[in-house]
Amino acid sequence: MEKNEIYKLGLNETQVEKRKAEGKVNIDTTVPTKSVKRIFYDNIFTLFNLINIILFVLLLLVQSYKNMLFMGVVLCNTAIGIFQEIRSKRSVDKLSIMISHTVTAVRGGRECSVPIDELVLDDIICLKRGAQIPSDCVVISGECYSNESLLTGESDLVLKKEKSELFSGAFVSSGSCYAKVIRVGKDNFASKIHSEAKYIKKVSSEIMGALKKIIKICSFIIIPVGIALFCSQYFHNGSTIQDAVVSTVGALIGMIPEGLILLTSTVLAVAVIRLAQKEVLVQELYCIETLARVDVLCLDKTGTITCDEMVVTDVIPINAAREEIELALSSLAHASGDDNSTIQAIADYSRSFPSVNAVKTIPFSSEKKWSAGIFENGFTYVIGAAEFIFSDKDRFSELFEAISKIKEPVRILTLAKSCKCAETDCLPDDLCPMGIILIKDKIRANAKKTIEFFKDQGVALKVISGDGVNTVSNIAKEAGIYGAERAVDATTLTTDESISEAARQYTVFGRVTPQQKKKLISALKEQGHTVAMTGDGVNDVLALKESDCSVAMAAGSEAARNVSQLVLINNDFSSMPKVVAEGRRSINNIQRSSSLFLVKTIYSAVLALVFIFLKSVYPFEPIQLSFVGALTIGLPSFVLALQPNHEMIRGRFFLNVICRAIPGAFVIITNVLAVTMLGKYFMFSHDVISTMAVYLTAFSGLLLVVRLCLPLNLIRTALVVVVTGGLLLGCVFLPGLFSIVPLAMEGWITVVILACVTFVIFNLLYTAAEKIILRNM
Repeated sequence: MEKNEIYKLGLNETQVEKRKAEGKVNIDTTVPTKSVKRIFYDNIFTLFNLINIILFVLLLLVQSYKNMLFMGVVLCNTAIGIFQEIRSKRSVDKLSIMISHTVTAVRGGRECSVPIDELVLDDIICLKRGAQIPSDCVVISGECYSNESLLTGESDLVLKKEKSELFSGAFVSSGSCYAKVIRVGKDNFASKIHSEAKYIKKVSSEIMGALKKIIKICSFIIIPVGIALFCSQYFHNGSTIQDAVVSTVGALIGMIPEGLILLTSTVLAVAVIRLAQKEVLVQELYCIETLARVDVLCLDKTGTITCDEMVVTDVIPINAAREEIELALSSLAHASGDDNSTIQAIADYSRSFPSVNAVKTIPFSSEKKWSAGIFENGFTYVIGAAEFIFSDKDRFSELFEAISKIKEPVRILTLAKSCKCAETDCLPDDLCPMGIILIKDKIRANAKKTIEFFKDQGVALKVISGDGVNTVSNIAKEAGIYGAERAVDATTLTTDESISEAARQYTVFGRVTPQQKKKLISALKEQGHTVAMTGDGVNDVLALKESDCSVAMAAGSEAARNVSQLVLINNDFSSMPKVVAEGRRSINNIQRSSSLFLVKTIYSAVLALVFIFLKSVYPFEPIQLSFVGALTIGLPSFVLALQPNHEMIRGRFFLNVICRAIPGAFVIITNVLAVTMLGKYFMFSHDVISTMAVYLTAFSGLLLVVRLCLPLNLIRTALVVVVTGGLLLGCVFLPGLFSIVPLAMEGWITVVILACVTFVIFNLLYTAAEKIILRNM
């Protein structure tokens, strides 16, 4: 079609405005996310914060200022929650499959630059090499090769002639054309993927789930328990309103494990910093935990196992000298206008070889399976698939016999020459073979080692790709993936049931569509697996979003990067073991430290309930719990949480921490009740009973710290010394601040006897708890 005719098809200003009025414009189909104002509101106005503010106000009203220190932790938790959610929102808001911002359109009889979000239905656009297709359209003039790998996962270029459809999000690799826009906005191919992927993914975290469960239970019981305890202290025990408020707040603050949330966020934040130093960007904190628990890892072939590059592995001469073959390859590479991995591999191989200038070139097409060049030295060089260049296999038996002996998983091309000129769709009749060129995908340098690591860790690997199943299977075998021979062509999987069964049986999946990738991930999750997915293209976006943990390469599409929880900045799959190791260190240490916090939650809740019915004053003040908690919970938890620990994560988080917390909580509850009963018998004052309870609670906490520090090393030994020294210094030099009073001989004898009993009972219970944990691993 002539340019004048094309220009006549272009819309005029009136037609453009009419389509805009009808809504037929290529508008951004962004799904709105939660506003920053709403994020602040949702994180500040929570039941958890409300309870803490009420307790803070009550202490303020009775002027017990020293007991208000707990609000510092509450403010830190709220700030971290707001920060994380805003960062998540910004990642989603940046999600954009379309990278280009303007396109050349024909309007009013001329070509002009138009923003892609102002294109309208029936616009005529000009697309040249390197351009991204802004909207679904159909070719009306010219032809080009479209790179749809980011959309479909297939690495081969697709020839687009007149009446061929071009999909938004793809790129023009070579050639040029004029095309008519046939879909806009939300109806575009890329927009449909975009809209499915553009949501804030619910975090899959066992730790977060356990913490929320604990906080929910505490929040549910804290109000009725608090009211009942206050009434008991004020009306039945004769306490002043100030003493009743301080006692009640002391009991309730201990029930809320706010420091546990802060610890978890801090430890994971440290892991983020460490991973950043290893060129891994963490976009969602809790994905570190998820990846450490993964038992199925789904890999995209291109960009993950391979480098998205091809390499010439060998050249086999057939009736030609190697120097002549090198000249032909170098000349073809210099002359070719094709921008694909095959030509790039030949160009890299022949970079240092001499070449001759081309008179004419014939680009590769998927129909004829060859490309050619006519050169100034009088020869025509042709490269492509042997069966398409030489149809007479008997005449060229030497060539086909040599090809049949090649058993490697490689792409086989044949180089041929002629003294006659080739036509666009017709080869010269005097072609003779020069040699065989072997090309294959370049496996990443450390891919085998990384794959071996996951195999040793019991993680099943599955390769999901848009390329042909044989190609993907061969690469998977070469990379060392166990079970790579179990391969299936996804075009044969037509139902959800067949996809689910294939997910169970096969290791390699070829010709997979973006929707099928997502369904495969869903099927694996439904089968009880924790699934991670790596990818780099738009075709991977839905699967990345569906997976429990998503990993993208920095060199991949912007869409894949933005929906992924982890981004490998160095585009190196070998970074994955470092992420897993960091995750294990973080999760194992959080699991160990969490027991310290739950001890306080358990004994505070039980004692609060018990003291509702006892005619005794609750023995603890908030400042006393803050003192003991800081040294036996806060400091040890943060030190232990940052220690090296690369053991595999075993068992369930909630069961593990509860089992380790119960021994400490049990002995503290027993001791507090014992000193309360003995105090009544020996006529001890409330201050004496409170002091004895503080001493025994601190001793019980120290026992748990020591057990969690085993086996001791330099840092853990120093921690035990610091905790012990801090408790002694606080009790000796700051007794007034912590409401600690001197004890008489009877009091000290009671404390020593109970401490000895505590030592024996605690260690017996803790040993039994460890055995329970081991049985459930």
